[in-house]
Amino acid sequence: MKAVELEKAYSPKSFEDRIYNLWKESGAFKPKEEQDFPRDSHPYVIVIPPPNVTGVLHLGHGLNITLQDIVIRFHRMRGEPVLWVPGTDHAGIATQHVVEKRLKAKGLSRHDLGRGKFVEETWKVKNEHHAVISEQLARIGASVDWSRERFTLDEGLSRAVREVFVTLYERDLLYKGNYLVNWCCSCGTALSDDEVDHEEQAGKMYHIRYPRLDGTGSVEIATTRPETLLGDTAVAVHPEDPRYAGLAGRELVLPLTGRNIPVIEDTYVDREFGTGAVKITPAHDPNDWEVAKRHDLPAINILSPDGRLNDAAPEKYRGLTVAEAREAVVADLKDGGFFIKEEEITHAVGRCYRCHTVIEPFLSEQWFVRMKPLADKALDAWRRGDIVFYPRKWEHTYRHWLENIRDWCVSRQLWWGHRIPAWYCKNCGKTTVSRMDPAACPHCGSAGIEQDPDVLDTWFSSWLWPFSTLGWPEALSGSGTSTAAASDFDRFYPTTALVTAYDIIFFWVARMIMAGLEFTGKAPFRDIYIHGLIRDKLGRKMSKSLGNGLDPLQLVDEYGADAFKFTLAFMCAQGQDILMDEGSFKLGSKFANKVWNAARYILMNLEGRNVVKDPSLLPVDRWIRSRLGAVAGTITEAFLSYRYNDAAQAAYEYFWNDFCDWYVEATKLSMREGDDAEKDRATTVLLEVLAESLRLLHPLIPFVTEEIYGKLPYKGAAGENAADGAAGLLINAPYPGYDASRLDPRIEADFAFIRELVTLVRTLRSECTVEPGRKVRVLVRTGDAGRAAFLRENAGLVKLLAGMGELEIEEAPSESTVLPEEKKGGAAKTEGSIGLAGSGFEAHVFIAGAVDAAFLKQKFAKDLAKDRKFITGLQAKLSNENFLKNAPPELAAQERVKLEEALKRTAKLESYIRDLM
Repeated sequence: MKAVELEKAYSPKSFEDRIYNLWKESGAFKPKEEQDFPRDSHPYVIVIPPPNVTGVLHLGHGLNITLQDIVIRFHRMRGEPVLWVPGTDHAGIATQHVVEKRLKAKGLSRHDLGRGKFVEETWKVKNEHHAVISEQLARIGASVDWSRERFTLDEGLSRAVREVFVTLYERDLLYKGNYLVNWCCSCGTALSDDEVDHEEQAGKMYHIRYPRLDGTGSVEIATTRPETLLGDTAVAVHPEDPRYAGLAGRELVLPLTGRNIPVIEDTYVDREFGTGAVKITPAHDPNDWEVAKRHDLPAINILSPDGRLNDAAPEKYRGLTVAEAREAVVADLKDGGFFIKEEEITHAVGRCYRCHTVIEPFLSEQWFVRMKPLADKALDAWRRGDIVFYPRKWEHTYRHWLENIRDWCVSRQLWWGHRIPAWYCKNCGKTTVSRMDPAACPHCGSAGIEQDPDVLDTWFSSWLWPFSTLGWPEALSGSGTSTAAASDFDRFYPTTALVTAYDIIFFWVARMIMAGLEFTGKAPFRDIYIHGLIRDKLGRKMSKSLGNGLDPLQLVDEYGADAFKFTLAFMCAQGQDILMDEGSFKLGSKFANKVWNAARYILMNLEGRNVVKDPSLLPVDRWIRSRLGAVAGTITEAFLSYRYNDAAQAAYEYFWNDFCDWYVEATKLSMREGDDAEKDRATTVLLEVLAESLRLLHPLIPFVTEEIYGKLPYKGAAGENAADGAAGLLINAPYPGYDASRLDPRIEADFAFIRELVTLVRTLRSECTVEPGRKVRVLVRTGDAGRAAFLRENAGLVKLLAGMGELEIEEAPSESTVLPEEKKGGAAKTEGSIGLAGSGFEAHVFIAGAVDAAFLKQKFAKDLAKDRKFITGLQAKLSNENFLKNAPPELAAQERVKLEEALKRTAKLESYIRDLM
């Protein structure tokens, strides 16, 4: 073989783009053709949570894409047919907001352009941003099947949306009616509850007097929104509140309006809060709306869609904004003697998730989906075990939301999106909901029909994503449409897993399950892995306002995609948010660099070596193969249960410690002292283990492993047999499976003994500042004859790894059977050494000949004095009642750990000093 030269410095920029294009062009991202896998085999399928087409990927997207890519690569390497469907969301409000912002900069509005032209402009913006998102996914290394990419406004998904809308209408699960909605006055549209962000902010509580009509007194109410009293239609009290006994049915004078309103009784009222009397404003408060329905109260909407008071308000206040009306109403209440007081408070205020405008509860005619029948099916699917949450704690959130679900407002007063397929006849007044655009009213034949101007909520297309992306409804039998669509739906639906953050369980996860069950009869996926959010080191959510956000592409530029992916996986523990900063990604960078340097060392030393067929195995070879088999089982189990951090940490420990620090170092004995035959044998086994290790690591660090794998002159039997698939790429190579026959508990126990011995000697050498090239003599005593024999068999290896010049091995009896004269003789034999105690053995390192013993004793004594002083301070702190009472529990625990470590350190130093006496 020829030596293979890797670049001296690990430089991911030099190969990551090339590797990604190689994968893509080879067809590695596409699932195996149907004839290449058994019909009854189960494909592994994920549909990507579609990012907004106008956005750029933030670190949360980077985490989500990384986690999906890891399990997709893992299952692909297991030989399963794998499909990962990419796509983007048209993001109704968000995208329209971007376009309107551009128009505003030109002094224009969407109405100046007209609907058709505005939609054209929005498609241009979509196309601009789509290319950016695709590039970002590629840079991160997403192994998605680009040939199946979808968009929530493409032709196929648009047909699915219309099919679902019409079907819901036919099943009486969709209706139009007046209802209280969340209204964004800036965006000019209704929002679902899930699209409202609630924030704590300073405000005021206003106390107002409502006089009794009969002049016998008044009722005091309190509100944070005094302007809404102009739409009050009642005051409610609790039926069991003695303060208002006999008041029900009486009338109150509504200040500033010239209207009278009744007092009603309702158990909704909290007697313990405030005065126990609540103003009821049905058109501007969701709870009041429910009270009004129970008592048949009128609803007076005092707001226009632009957020100004309308003609239902007294003339003086018409045309004012909410803020202006509040100021005017408070002033008039004071002038009229109705004002009692105001208090400074902090309360939660709903804001538009997109533009951050304060949300106004608004009575409006909208389209709604009846959710309870759908929710009941979704709950049943969970109870049957058709869906499984990872971690399980999210089941409670899912169940609670479905058990308390409200109808979903799906209409939006926008121009960008799926236009509602409903037409209104000007002649007969009837509504037509149709799969095809009607030319005339089917009820009366009139051509005077007009389509509903509104569009559907973005989530209305997103909840169909798992099956609409795979060809539904074209795949429905008898549709007479494409075979390809039917084939994908039949082969890949239902999908396998959903990987998403916990903040959209309501927005998306539950709704997809409801839609899948309603329209396909099956849950759209089985596994639901809910990952945490990424926060800064202080636990704060990353945001532009805090300036703590991290750009995933900048991180990829700085550290490489592998470092980015590995760090996120390593830190992603189930059920926990991830606290990190830019420096966190050095972990992944160091690991990828370690893999590169290890491979570089191996490949640069291949000159003149030959591959040996069926090489024999030394004990150290059997040990690393056993370790590799065991860790392959650990990682496989972790991936199958979405424990990414466990998989990454197991991979890290194996490659860094077992492979690099021990096995590669151990092979140097054969390379230095063996003949050519032994060197060829050792090189062959080393290449086999390296190749299999790269296959093990590939899902976590795909680029660097692929780059190295492609340069291996020999990949072992498994790698060579797989070389005919997709140009012999690692992405399609077999993943190391768990093989019990490779496990060798005895050899692992023997090498655990050797590693402990070597580690003890290395640590002592470091503590005693023994020069690296200086050899030391070591005496090992053990009562285990098997260990003694194993140590003799591998004495050369142990001496190499521990820097020993001479290794003496004694099979010593247990301490209790040693006679006094034997102990005395043994003490003389170990004079000038420092004793080390291991598990079932003791080692005496003759340090006196390697260093200045007097200087060493002085150093140890100085270290000991320093540690004793430290211990005294810690003990005083931990015995201080004030510290224990006031310190956080985790701080006190940390101090106890420090004390325990310091005590162990002093005991060791005392032992060293005694041995040197």
